[in-house]
Amino acid sequence: MVSNHIPVNKLPYCKPVKNWLCERYGSDQAGLIWEKTVEQYNTYLPDLPDYGGKKNGHAMAIYGGLLIFSLYPSLPDQPPVSELQDFVSNMFMGAFVNLGKVFDLNRPSNMWLINKIFKKSGDGDRRDIVKYPAGFINVDEPYDKENHIARYHFTQCPNAEFAKKHDLLHVLPLMCNSDYFGIEQIHGTLIRCGTCGNSPMCDYCVVGNKNPLAEEFVIDKDENGFLVSRKIK
Repeated sequence: MVSNHIPVNKLPYCKPVKNWLCERYGSDQAGLIWEKTVEQYNTYLPDLPDYGGKKNGHAMAIYGGLLIFSLYPSLPDQPPVSELQDFVSNMFMGAFVNLGKVFDLNRPSNMWLINKIFKKSGDGDRRDIVKYPAGFINVDEPYDKENHIARYHFTQCPNAEFAKKHDLLHVLPLMCNSDYFGIEQIHGTLIRCGTCGNSPMCDYCVVGNKNPLAEEFVIDKDENGFLVSRKIK
């Protein structure tokens, strides 16, 4: 067993998950569901590859995803996965709500900055993948200065690989779809044709929501629950 995996009680998501369970199921049943979720999380850990634990730049995305993968099968009523989307989006991307009060991707300077952030994150992924081959494979793409478009893509995603291995692809959209919510909060539009769960890669094309390119696409949901960007004919 890899020793540097992040235990569930070290994740910042425990409190919001417990609160959501209490609101939906009541305090008594919520406690039992949480215990089952933790048990499932701990059952998954020994089988995981080495991601680098908290040293991985995407540690919260990986282990936060593992928490959701453990939570959903533990719910007694097995609700439609879509009923958890708002909760999961806010849990992972809630910080973007406040960020959007000062950050606006329609400003060229802010678009330039978000591209720098993407580039720095990608550089970290490319360093990590050398040490931890099961992590994110991030492919950098040049910034379009003239049209203010930031792009990059993943050809490997630990959450997608885990979902495929454990027959949980129906739960994966909860994580993937949260990206749309996060970008919307900073006045941007995510243009994405697919993720590693429903295509060969997870592509990120980000523009301000007033950018002419944003008007060429609509957000749709595919047959597997993934949000995708469709070009308007």
